[in-house]
Amino acid sequence: MLLAGAAPASAHAALTGSDPGDGAVVATAPKEVGLIFSEQVAMSADSIRVLDPSGRRADTGEIINLCSGAVVKYGVALRAGLPDGTYTVAWQTVSADSHPIAGAFTFSIGAPSATSVALPEQTAGGGVVGALYGIARYLSYAGFAVLVGGGAFVLLCWPRGAGVRPVQRTVVRGWLTLTGATLAMLLLRGPYTGSGRLADVFDLAGLQAVLQTKTGAALTSRLLLLGAAALFVAVLFGAYARRTDPKERKDLAFGLGLGGTVVAAGIAGTWALAEHASTGIQPGIAMPVDILHLLAVAAWLGGLTTLLVALYRAPSVERAAVERFSRVAFVSVAALVATGLYQSWRQVGSWSALTGTRYGQLLLVKIGLMAVLVGIAWISRRWTRRLADRTASETGEEELEPDPESAEEELQEQDPQDGPDPERAAQLARQRAAVATARRKKARDADPERTGLRRSVLTEAAVAVVLLAVTTVLTSTEPGRTEEAARNGGTTAGSAAVPDRPVDIRLPFDTGGVDGEGVVRLSLDPGRTGANALHLFVERPNGKPLDVPEIKVNLTLEEKGVGPLPVAPDRIQTGHWSASGVQLPLPGEWRIQVTVRTSEIDQTTIEKNVKIG
Repeated sequence: MLLAGAAPASAHAALTGSDPGDGAVVATAPKEVGLIFSEQVAMSADSIRVLDPSGRRADTGEIINLCSGAVVKYGVALRAGLPDGTYTVAWQTVSADSHPIAGAFTFSIGAPSATSVALPEQTAGGGVVGALYGIARYLSYAGFAVLVGGGAFVLLCWPRGAGVRPVQRTVVRGWLTLTGATLAMLLLRGPYTGSGRLADVFDLAGLQAVLQTKTGAALTSRLLLLGAAALFVAVLFGAYARRTDPKERKDLAFGLGLGGTVVAAGIAGTWALAEHASTGIQPGIAMPVDILHLLAVAAWLGGLTTLLVALYRAPSVERAAVERFSRVAFVSVAALVATGLYQSWRQVGSWSALTGTRYGQLLLVKIGLMAVLVGIAWISRRWTRRLADRTASETGEEELEPDPESAEEELQEQDPQDGPDPERAAQLARQRAAVATARRKKARDADPERTGLRRSVLTEAAVAVVLLAVTTVLTSTEPGRTEEAARNGGTTAGSAAVPDRPVDIRLPFDTGGVDGEGVVRLSLDPGRTGANALHLFVERPNGKPLDVPEIKVNLTLEEKGVGPLPVAPDRIQTGHWSASGVQLPLPGEWRIQVTVRTSEIDQTTIEKNVKIG
């Protein structure tokens, strides 16, 4: 099956371990603090900060690359002579798919102490800057769809639309929207992945740092390609619209189609380069598929928007143009289904992740909206078949519809002596244009087939707006394959598959206080490399559940220098604690340490080694 039996793909990076570990107490000050991530990340000078109990920097600010083989580890050197107390490690970086991630934890030297450092509550990429960046992302997708889809609609479906002003304005506004949104994302990128302060938008040093990143390069490339897109728009609505010779028009259309396709694919490639497609499994396949997916979305939704404008503002659009767009939309939907199936398999990976993760649930919403759109499109197609062609005289009259603005421009170009009163003539021209427009609107509204088509297309466009919003959120959400890898029971790439054999161990403990004796029954399922479900059952000596205020787990593979990897299980009910998605990246002899606290002052740590295949 498409969503079964695949290895987990990397997407948003995650912190999988640290040295010292979260909550650890070390006898002497370490020379450095190290962080282990699930995938490669982009580190900067302030990506890791260590703060002493009073909030002062305890590190040197020098990031150390400690990566070795498949282990992604970065650290920061600590200052000499650090006093005892509790230290806070705050980190923030950018994962390979361009999304910011951040976190914080504490460790103590000698013994825990009070600290004035508050752990950050705002997630990376949140706040006002995150909201503005999300709006810019949405507008960039919308602008791209209107620009590319509008141009394709004119070339493939309605060539005469190149001379219709409402259509021209729609495509130009798409270009302006995409350009403005791209500039906004470029300026917001620094604070979005860093400080989170809106005041840093115009920080030149931050902008220079952004330009040196993969995302900055993609946004800059998009701006350069938009310059070529501006030339395409100028020729389409200039030289092409004025051509009357069929052969010249056909040759120019071929050149515009070829050049426009290359530019559109290049702009789509800037998303594929910086988003989910560029990371994880099969990036060489995923990036071209992502480009095709974006082009299909633009051809369908952008063309739909242009058709809507044509139906409401340029009633001369004929049935043949609508029928041609119907065929373009059908091909686009077919491409969307094919590329969407591949993307779903790559980013979700299992049926359980499709329903049990935020990414999967958003994907289901997107699929539902797509189904609604296809249903409404079927209704529009029925209206198209019933749409009566206008007579040649009506078509000619509507195609050359008078525009008050153009009437005034023509009068301004005339010799003042040609008319008795240019101002009066301009007023009459506007009146004639208004009367002609009213007549056309009345004739248009009297056609029930065209009215039904306009309403169904308007409904399609409204659903498309919501669909685009869901897609925007989806591109910034952690893929379900990594969020719920524990449910698919898959192994990491390159690891050997072994039969499901859950690890079950018993760990007696005694904290020395009241109700301080008992047993922890620990279960790791499936008990192999990759994602595991962890269950802990805390029991009294008589076997009844024992309620404890806190329990923590650390996993260490000493022979490979991995860990300790901290696990903070959630309390399910009295005596039962659980954690999903516990990653064991490598096979070997793992040491499992369980810290049980039975009161404010009574706790103990018990450990046992287990073999992970």
